[in-house]
Amino acid sequence: MHGLDDAETRFSPLDQIDAGNVGRLGVVWQYDTKSLRGLEATPLVRDGVLYATTSWSNVFAVDAVTGRELWYWDARADRVRGAKACCDVVNRGVALYEDKVFVGVVDGRLVALNAATGEPVWDVQTTDVAQPYTITGAPRIVDGKLIIGNGGAEYGVRGYVSAYDPATGALLWRTYTVPGDPSLPFESEALESAAATWNGRWWDLGGGGTVWDGMAYDAEARLLYVGTGNGSPWNQAIRSPGGGDNLYLSSILALAVDTGEIAWHYQTTPGDNWDYTAVQPLMLAELTIDGRARQVIMQAPKNGFFYVLDRLTGELISAAPYAGITWAKGFDLATGRPIETTQARYGNEITLLSPGPGGAHNWHPMSFNPATGLVYIPAQQSAFPYKNDPDFVATSRENLGVAIVAPPGFPDRAADAYEPGIGPTLPGANALVAWDPVSQTSRWLVDHGGVPGGGTLTTAGNLVFQGRGDGNFAAYSADQGEKLWEVDLGNGILAPPITYMIDGRQYVSVLVGWGSTAGLFGAYPSDQYMAEGRLYTFALDGTRALDPVRGIPRPALTEIPSDATEEQIADGSVIYGERCYVCHGFGAAGGGQTPDLRYSTAETYAAIDSIVRGGEREQLGMPRFDFLTEQDTASLRAFLLAQRQALIASQSQ
Repeated sequence: MHGLDDAETRFSPLDQIDAGNVGRLGVVWQYDTKSLRGLEATPLVRDGVLYATTSWSNVFAVDAVTGRELWYWDARADRVRGAKACCDVVNRGVALYEDKVFVGVVDGRLVALNAATGEPVWDVQTTDVAQPYTITGAPRIVDGKLIIGNGGAEYGVRGYVSAYDPATGALLWRTYTVPGDPSLPFESEALESAAATWNGRWWDLGGGGTVWDGMAYDAEARLLYVGTGNGSPWNQAIRSPGGGDNLYLSSILALAVDTGEIAWHYQTTPGDNWDYTAVQPLMLAELTIDGRARQVIMQAPKNGFFYVLDRLTGELISAAPYAGITWAKGFDLATGRPIETTQARYGNEITLLSPGPGGAHNWHPMSFNPATGLVYIPAQQSAFPYKNDPDFVATSRENLGVAIVAPPGFPDRAADAYEPGIGPTLPGANALVAWDPVSQTSRWLVDHGGVPGGGTLTTAGNLVFQGRGDGNFAAYSADQGEKLWEVDLGNGILAPPITYMIDGRQYVSVLVGWGSTAGLFGAYPSDQYMAEGRLYTFALDGTRALDPVRGIPRPALTEIPSDATEEQIADGSVIYGERCYVCHGFGAAGGGQTPDLRYSTAETYAAIDSIVRGGEREQLGMPRFDFLTEQDTASLRAFLLAQRQALIASQSQ
């Protein structure tokens, strides 16, 4: 199962590979995934077969001992609907049950495949195709039910999670996470109560609260736990004028597995104003706290606090910051609420807050080792220049309500206008943090500097495995954090590893592939533009040599004349920040999944209007921005050419 079992701790009891012999790990096989986009899936293994997904929700099955492909299924995802995904057309994995493999497709479908052949058994549309819903998360099987959520809060949708019959694809129940139009009957008493925490006409832009990732299940309590996402728009002043907690945004929900009824809720970020989602991985454990055994659920959501809750009642046991944050100055355990700083509710001037929308921890799975009592978090230190968007108009793309201001230009406020934040500032931008959930303190950390860290796996062999954006895959001692083994796999790694045993031999597998940004960290040859993703599998004394990373040749970085004015470049910077950076990265330097736009060809720059406004590349997942003007795309071209010229100048120094 996703995370091994219902608790999703990502702890393996296997110990053939341990801290004493992990240095002998070597590759035993590798598999080319046929994908040039980012890979984020957790592979699953059953009966000697490994199943995983690639970008565009495609699924493959390989022999888990040899890597021989058994079948490959092309989801044939609707490219136009798939382009609505906020953060590229990624997929985080499948679910297995009886003789079927289940996958959520980016265009909103849920598909059952024959596990032996990969042939579709049934295919249902779980979303309204007229609305910008997408699916990037892995389905779950709980109590014989197939659970799936969706994404799309940035575009104006109403979040929900659904249960289906695995045999037929019939809908069993659906639970909405935010209230709808109050002139219509509420679906439940919980939603009617939630409506009292909203203001204005929130339903016009959906409200948000999508369930796009974290889940866990307590079979004894028969409670399914899901995390909910940000509001739509981000900016609460637009979404819910006058404030309010806006339940059940950014919350952990406990659902009765038979009906989907909300049994309890806990909101990590009341009145979310910053995209501080609570969809990050959830995990169940038993902890001894104050001499008492507690059945808990744990989460490190985007907002920077680590939460420990009683999973039967939703009672908050403890919360503490695991990274440096400036949106809050403390936590009130009596009320269960963070104490916001005076600058947290940003206004019409730029306010630099930590963390930013990427969070102090995002979707990258953490893991919990019961032997050490530690949770291993892929943490990050981030900041973002928040500011009201004074010209907000709802569009077919991102509806954030925040004016994206690309560096330079922030912060504009004087330093003494900021109230101090709290939490342990990470020494670099990224770190592997070993967190003690009982004492709510960091036991050790590994500083990754500016290189993002991927999901983690921990084992009974006193090991923690983690990949990084620069292509390095490493093993650390779980108790001390000592690096024991490392290999450079030549392409960025964000996906979590898994481990499994077949015929007495333990294997470790990880999906490797992060589109273009890996090149920023020197992870693949500089003459490559995009690199193909692979699945690598290791075992003790593996001897297979690594094949060279394959990719698309990088276009020559030649001078392209531009007569753009400084004003055009500045305007293009704002447009890029608002519409492009999520996929293509700050400064057009590659966003991890899609091309580095500084290396585009002269023909591409010339065609930018037909690409951006005309939808020329929608079939590749490039969305259409038909609400922009020809002047806007001219300014965007000016900004991209300026960034290209700056790169050329830096390389000539």
